[in-house]
Amino acid sequence: MRKEERVTMAHGTGGRMTQRLIEEVFGKKFSNPILDRMNDAALLPNEGGKLAFSIDGHVVSPLFFPGGDIGKIAVFGTVNDLAMMGAKPLWLVASFIIEEGLPMDTLRKIADSMAEAAEQAGVQLVGGDTKVVEKGKGDGVYISVAGVGVVPEGREIDAGNARPGDVLILSGPIGNHGITIMTQREGLEFDADIGSDTAPLNGIVEALLEAAPHVHAMRDATRGGLATVLNELASASKVGIEMDEEAIPVEEPVERACALLGLDPLYVANEGRFVAVVPPEEAEAALAAMRAHPLGESSAVIGEVVEAHPGRVVLRTTLGAKRIVGPLTGDLLPRIC
Repeated sequence: MRKEERVTMAHGTGGRMTQRLIEEVFGKKFSNPILDRMNDAALLPNEGGKLAFSIDGHVVSPLFFPGGDIGKIAVFGTVNDLAMMGAKPLWLVASFIIEEGLPMDTLRKIADSMAEAAEQAGVQLVGGDTKVVEKGKGDGVYISVAGVGVVPEGREIDAGNARPGDVLILSGPIGNHGITIMTQREGLEFDADIGSDTAPLNGIVEALLEAAPHVHAMRDATRGGLATVLNELASASKVGIEMDEEAIPVEEPVERACALLGLDPLYVANEGRFVAVVPPEEAEAALAAMRAHPLGESSAVIGEVVEAHPGRVVLRTTLGAKRIVGPLTGDLLPRIC
């Protein structure tokens, strides 16, 4: 293994080289009492409450970009999915599909990044699997991460729980991740640096739920952007949603890039932003708690849930008009997360 600087097909055979790959690249980074037993499945202690279980696949290109990389979003993506259900993320398992010829240093950098991300999010990687495919049959590396978390008693957060009168709070500026990936992939340059918003959301979610324990629903605005997740909430809850264009935070460099590229920031992907559906009596406390957290300093009330036009999202524009905002149709940018 030490003599080899690239992944070979032999690393995917399940034999000695596979074992050494696991031990030397991954095992040392994620060592903990559960993973170190190297069983076929992790035996997890029961901390009480409901269990939340999720899985997310990641195929981003390029593998490394300003503000993040495939390792970070692989960990944070699953952590954030669990957090959106009000769960405390605890354990992850990862599957790596590695393309023959990938430099071993690249794989080590990804493992380092994932280990740092897991520590930042306060979770453990307790199991995993590796496969190697022939050169030209992959895209460097694909990573799927499944995670388990515990939902404390009394939390009832669900996409179908939004109610008329609820307030929509967005945790920060949108569009940074998608524009970052596009500029890196296409070699575009802008006057101001743009970086991904990749981040673990479980910390800010816990702060939110301490201040506003009756949050009805949450969604992280990843692929499809803010517009798509709001449509999902409206459809699941059979309610209408209205939002104010002027209230939606978009950083100026992202806004300029979207204007140049003909994109609507509402549909551009994010990796560290979420929208919370909060009962009106808790909205003020929720907003204050989110703004007090480093990831939510630019949190804003962007709209409300209404009885009218159930299943539809309507945008009140800066010109004073209204327009229907549907979900993303097609794929704005493939291999983005």
